[in-house]
Amino acid sequence: MALYDHALPQVYGYLLARCGRRALAEDLTAETFLAAVTACRRTPPPAPSTGWLVGIARHKLVDHWRAAERERRGLRAVGSEPHPPDDPWDERLDALLARQVLDEQTGMHRAALTLRYLDGLPVPEVARALGRTVGATEALLVRARAAFRRSYAALGGGGDR
Repeated sequence: MALYDHALPQVYGYLLARCGRRALAEDLTAETFLAAVTACRRTPPPAPSTGWLVGIARHKLVDHWRAAERERRGLRAVGSEPHPPDDPWDERLDALLARQVLDEQTGMHRAALTLRYLDGLPVPEVARALGRTVGATEALLVRARAAFRRSYAALGGGGDR
């Protein structure tokens, strides 16, 4: 119980900072702790820690992005992809613009950029988290950065970033 009380704000904060939506962060936090309980029932049980729980949260977030990307592809296939909501603050605050641009990226691009640049993971760890080779992950990051730059410039954020 002490680990839960200590880790809950850190796990929730980690998820909220990366997904930007409270309801989603709450759902993923719940999924994280359920997965941790399941893992602790295995033999031998893992050594639970806050870092371990954040690692589970990272995997839950990547799984969410993968599922969202599959859904987006399905919607595009039938020609009814929903339009992203407009946020009037995007023109004023660079951080909100960057978040919007990140949200518009494909699930794989968003996952790779988040793991590499927000979480600060080295490329081999990003590759492991995404289930890809290091070379494929490096290529993915090149494409993801280029797509981010294009979207950022198109939304008025300048093109030199």
